[in-house]
Amino acid sequence: MDYYLLALSVLPGLAICYYIWWRDKHEPEPKHLLFFCFLFGMLSTEPTLFLETMGQNMGIIADDNLLKTFAFAVGVVGFSEEFSKFLFLRYYIYPKKEFDEPMDGIVYSVMVSMGFATLENVLYVTEWGYEVAFLRMFTAVPAHAAFAVIMGYFVGLGKFHLHKDKESLFLLKGLGLAALVHGLYDFFIFQVNFPSLQYLTFVVLFVAIFISFPMIKHLLHISPHKEESH
Repeated sequence: MDYYLLALSVLPGLAICYYIWWRDKHEPEPKHLLFFCFLFGMLSTEPTLFLETMGQNMGIIADDNLLKTFAFAVGVVGFSEEFSKFLFLRYYIYPKKEFDEPMDGIVYSVMVSMGFATLENVLYVTEWGYEVAFLRMFTAVPAHAAFAVIMGYFVGLGKFHLHKDKESLFLLKGLGLAALVHGLYDFFIFQVNFPSLQYLTFVVLFVAIFISFPMIKHLLHISPHKEESH
């Protein structure tokens, strides 16, 4: 086994986990819950595979039909991956008492997503080598993190929103926007009609990362533990 290659597969996800843990300065989450979320993120690859296979069996695939490719990217790949992560986020960690501030939505969402991305990374890099390892270090892994911040932002707002009747709306918004942005990221890669459009993948990635920082800043700003940490 090439341990350097394995390290390149694993370190990007762990580095992002550390960054989010470091940003969660008002009341850091218990490390065992962060670990379990990361582990559940790895497990979420199983329902993802099932859902993607089901979608492909229904004939929703990427080909030279742009609409079908868009449906595949957003409805099959984007939705399957984000929904699988969302299940663990919503039904494992969301009800826990430790989830006690909006920022926790982002923290736990990123942990789940990095578990998913890290396992996915290991599988891709083991097969394709160093070139893919370096490429995914700056594209796919940060992209998964950005999608997770988008989802976690709305999940965090949903749990602590003043109007509890809007909780489900916030949760659906988080899942829907994460799946849409994820799907757009993949769509420009999958479509074969206009090769030059593949560069728009980097635009989607940049925008997703760019909006992640103010989302993190906002949830830190409205934390009920903000004063306690000073």
